[in-house]
Amino acid sequence: MHTGLIFNIQKYSLHDGPGIRTTVFLKGCPLRCGWCHNPESRSPEPEISWSQTRCIRCGQCRDVCPRALDDRPETIAIDRQQCLRCGQCVGVCPTGAREWVGRPRTVPDVLAEILEDRIFYDESSGGVTLSGGEPLVQPGFAAELLAACRAEGLHTAVDTCGYGRREDLLALATWTDLFLYDVKILDDDRHRQYTGVSNGVILENLRALCERGAKVWIRVPVIPGFNDDPGDVEATAAWVASLGSVQRIHLIPYHALGTNKAERVGLAPAATDIAPPSDERMRALAERARGYGLAVKIGG
Repeated sequence: MHTGLIFNIQKYSLHDGPGIRTTVFLKGCPLRCGWCHNPESRSPEPEISWSQTRCIRCGQCRDVCPRALDDRPETIAIDRQQCLRCGQCVGVCPTGAREWVGRPRTVPDVLAEILEDRIFYDESSGGVTLSGGEPLVQPGFAAELLAACRAEGLHTAVDTCGYGRREDLLALATWTDLFLYDVKILDDDRHRQYTGVSNGVILENLRALCERGAKVWIRVPVIPGFNDDPGDVEATAAWVASLGSVQRIHLIPYHALGTNKAERVGLAPAATDIAPPSDERMRALAERARGYGLAVKIGG
């Protein structure tokens, strides 16, 4: 039995596939997108977050810290170089300013929580979605959880960036009814510059999924200054349409909700100088994509 590192289970999710869903967020991601809205998912290890706005500076965290941070009374924020990640400060924090990001969970444990909302899935044709982070970072756990959900008759979806071993992706396909698959940009140089990895594996994995007959919805995060040029959107739409088996594409407008979450786990804040694309801009890009015979939706 596999154990997975989970950092959130979001119930009543309406944007991660059809119907009402429960989205299970797995920790760990190989990409380093500057606009990431879940930056706390990057590390494949448990972390402790600290929220400055929740902190009342009571000092209880200093009192229990084995690194004797009470010797520095001015310090309340987590010293990431010294932190042992023992979690003692989390246990005594009265406001939840310090929290674990990522806890080990077993498949039966997660499945039991998912099944609490079966009535909503049945009434809305919903189900469960694995997201992250990136599910391919924990392929064994992801496959076991998907198989358990399928055995319960639940609709299953996987939200993936597509960067991982092809054999792992195709193994997940055995238990997955729908893939929500990110295609950010076709230009490999810019993809490397803005995400840290080549898009070659991503595109070839998508082709392999389509050749297998998997049901796929494409997701394109629209990031001003990166891929919001009409030519970039048209190139992506044309390539996706050439696969033959993808009929739907979602254009997801950028938002800045990940900025504060990055700071809470000690990361540099996500890009703060990007303005979300206007509704008019999104409608114009959607029309360009529809010109390639694809059903296009703005948003999740």
